[in-house]
Amino acid sequence: MRTLVAGVGNVFLGDDGFGVAVARHLAAAGVPDGVEVGDFGIRGIHLAYELTSGYDLTILVDAVPSGRAPGTLCVREPAPPEPADFVDAHAMTPDAVLTLAGGLDLPRGGRVLLVGCEPADVTPGMELSPPVAAAVPKAAGLVLELIAEGGRRC
Repeated sequence: MRTLVAGVGNVFLGDDGFGVAVARHLAAAGVPDGVEVGDFGIRGIHLAYELTSGYDLTILVDAVPSGRAPGTLCVREPAPPEPADFVDAHAMTPDAVLTLAGGLDLPRGGRVLLVGCEPADVTPGMELSPPVAAAVPKAAGLVLELIAEGGRRC
């Protein structure tokens, strides 16, 4: 099974760099064979094309504001993207990336999951807040669990 773990977010906006921090943590710790970990940061166009490379499972990791306590993790399966006539390359949220990937005339990937973390602070700065920094190893463990389960949890 081919799996992509994609850390996304802007490392210059505090907790928005959560996904990148998790990708770096996983890359340093090691992942099972067949798993590729990528730090996609704010390169949403690159990620959209990568999603068309025939992965059986893709796990996007990002800061996801949902009104919960900072550092709270969630796992969800994004809704199928709606076709779009225009995608703003400067606003490549996971949903926008999936919309763009869905519109490309290339082979489609498999299942996509999103591991999100509630941010505390997304103002300019390169440090994660304490609750979000504490969630990085927990999220990495959660990603490894999802990989071991083949993404069947959702």
